[in-house]
Amino acid sequence: MTTAADPTSPVRLTQYAAGGGCACKVPPGELERVLSGLTPPAGDDLLVGVEHGDDAAVVRIEAGPDGRSRAVVMTTDFFTPVVDDPYDWGRIAATNALSDVYAMGGEPLVAVNLLAWPRDKIPFDLAAEVLRGGADVAKAAGCHLAGGHSIDDPEPKYGLAVTGLADAERLLRNDAGAAGVPLTLTKPLGLGVLNNRHKATGEVFPDAVALMTTLNRDASRAALAAGAVCATDVTGFGLLGHLHKMARASGVTAVVDSAAVPYLEAVRPSYAAGYVPGGSRRNLDWVRPYVDAAVSEDELVLLADAQTSGGLLVAGEVPGYPVIGELVPAQGETTIVVR
Repeated sequence: MTTAADPTSPVRLTQYAAGGGCACKVPPGELERVLSGLTPPAGDDLLVGVEHGDDAAVVRIEAGPDGRSRAVVMTTDFFTPVVDDPYDWGRIAATNALSDVYAMGGEPLVAVNLLAWPRDKIPFDLAAEVLRGGADVAKAAGCHLAGGHSIDDPEPKYGLAVTGLADAERLLRNDAGAAGVPLTLTKPLGLGVLNNRHKATGEVFPDAVALMTTLNRDASRAALAAGAVCATDVTGFGLLGHLHKMARASGVTAVVDSAAVPYLEAVRPSYAAGYVPGGSRRNLDWVRPYVDAAVSEDELVLLADAQTSGGLLVAGEVPGYPVIGELVPAQGETTIVVR
């Protein structure tokens, strides 16, 4: 990868973006304030709307051949480069976009590309590598990829708009949690820290790339098979942010065993060296008023780390994945207890 101005100089895609991956999301508090009252509540055939900040919109359609109601799952996700390799960025962004369908208990059916590219700064040929990465992930997911939309933009951005199908009576929602149910996390944390270090130093973390390009398909299917009805994926708002939204929507409090939460190997040394996304600290600032913590500030920042293409957080025990806590009856305004 080289620039047009200097063909001997490698292109570092992360240097063309102010943020990176899901860490470039609008802060959750600001987003909720702006969206409040703008969208009508779900009802009738709109099964999931914007009320609880769920992962995708869900609309009931006609009954399937087995007599059960089918539903359309619709979502979109795109972001600035989280790694320098264009093919890997394409794979990560596509995996992340498809995750919202899996987080609702659905299966992706068709997607279209969303691409923004600074044509005067980065060779447009590299955009082909980004799109190739997205296409390979869609193929692996069994999801049709058909066209899309592109614009000339000062910052590179890529993602997908995805339509999926689900059983309307077997959705995974973030407002369906119940006290007495364990919490399962299907991918380790720390992706925000490692992506921040990659952007600052150029160091590549193959295990982080492998994790971010692992589809949440198997985890979603396993959660449904285990009888789960409540889940979300852990992305830009961090574990604490997404868990807060789940607990608040479900009217319960979540208890997290911090010692049971898994992290990628290089995360803690990287955090100690100062590699922390600003989005992770903003996440913690947002949820802090609702958290009762008996752990250090550093541990809380890691639990709030802004993930990109993270795993599923499932209210229920899913075989093969670690249990990190449980849901308990609501404890006033406290939505999360961290031990």
